[in-house]
Amino acid sequence: MSDQVLAALAHYGAPALFAIVAIAAVGIPLPVTLLLIVTGSLAAQRVMNVGVAIGVSSAGSVLGDQIGYAIGRWGGSALQSRFIRMLGSPERLRRIDDKAKAWGGAGVFFSRWLVTPLGPWINLASGAARYSWIRFTVWDVLGETLGCALYIALGMVFSDRVQAVGAILGDLSWALVAVIAAVLLGRMLFRRKSADAT
Repeated sequence: MSDQVLAALAHYGAPALFAIVAIAAVGIPLPVTLLLIVTGSLAAQRVMNVGVAIGVSSAGSVLGDQIGYAIGRWGGSALQSRFIRMLGSPERLRRIDDKAKAWGGAGVFFSRWLVTPLGPWINLASGAARYSWIRFTVWDVLGETLGCALYIALGMVFSDRVQAVGAILGDLSWALVAVIAAVLLGRMLFRRKSADAT
C-alpha cells in the first residue's frame, strides 16, 4: 500500500496529497505519516513547495475529519445502531459520549498529531456526542496544521532517512495508543473492584 500511495504523490503531487490525507482522516488505513515525511523530503529537494504542502495536507485532513464528525452526528439511526453494536452497548456509547465531551478540544487536538490512530474514532465520537461543531473545527484545524507541519518538517530535516523516521513514528503512535488503552482499562478495573468491595 505504501508504494502505491508514494507513487501517487510522485505522479500527481498536491492533488494526490490532498485526496490521500482526506481519505485517511475518514478512517481508511493509509500510511499518512510516511506520506507527510516523504512530502517533507520532496520539499527539502525543492520538488514541492513547503507552504503548499502544509496547506494542502492540512485542508485534506480537516475535510476528512469533518466527514467523520458529520457521520457521527447526522448519520441516522441505522448508522448509530451499527456504531452502538460495534462498541458493545448503549451504556458504553453513553460513556464514550461523556468522555468525548469531557476531553473536548484536547482530545481532538492531540488525536490529530500525537495519537493519530485514534483520530477517526474521536471524529465519530465527537459527532455522536454532539460536541460543538465550531469547537471541534477550531481544535481540528489547529491540530491538523501542527501535525502536518511537524511531519513535513521532520521529512525536511531527515530527508535522507525517510523510511526509518516513518517507521519510528508509526511505532511510537501505536505505543501511545497502547499506553492510553492500558490506563483506561486499569481505571475501569479499579472502579469495578472498588464498587464490588462496597
